[in-house]
Amino acid sequence: MQFPSPNHGERVGGQRPRLIVLHYTALPDAAASKARLCDPVHEVSAHWLVDLDGRAEALVDESRRAWHAGVGSWGSVTDVNSASIGIELQNIGHAPFPEPQMAALERLLAAIFARWSLGPRVVIGHSDLAPTRKADPGPHFDWRRLALGGLSVWPEAAKVQHAADLADAFQTSAHAFGYPKADLATLLHAFRLRFRPWAKGPLDATDAAMAADLAARFPAA
Repeated sequence: MQFPSPNHGERVGGQRPRLIVLHYTALPDAAASKARLCDPVHEVSAHWLVDLDGRAEALVDESRRAWHAGVGSWGSVTDVNSASIGIELQNIGHAPFPEPQMAALERLLAAIFARWSLGPRVVIGHSDLAPTRKADPGPHFDWRRLALGGLSVWPEAAKVQHAADLADAFQTSAHAFGYPKADLATLLHAFRLRFRPWAKGPLDATDAAMAADLAARFPAA
């Protein structure tokens, strides 16, 4: 099989994929996105590009280290590119993700799970691993849909926390779930992008309860 992007290398230390990272392209169409991801000058790539109509194209062999994550971490993983499969979703950055695209992503995730013996806890967003600099796949992405299909995780209804230090409780739980170290405002923004995109205002007890549930059921390795 031919893979059109030259932007890849060996996975450091012979690592196998143990994360799947979702992105949006922030470019106007799939042709422009593919051109960027296959251009050696830009030195970026992803394993897959999923268009609005559901067409999924492999750009880099999954066994190779694509250049999609950049600086960031998730749990104990600090070289995310060596430990992940990157999926770019065609989206300008502030639009919904259409049904054909979401359905194609669901099929792709299920296939990747089967190929690499992975499960829903490993699917994260670019904003999760790099909260200080990234916002994709953004507030319009339907994480709950993926979770209901067994393709990602979602916090269960939990008792609202009234900790003496709510900020400390939230940050501790968020880090245990996998988020890297960051100031409270940055961490809260990244967390809400994924789990409470409608929420406004400062940290509240619901944020802390959701983070605590995720940390208890899905602690990062």
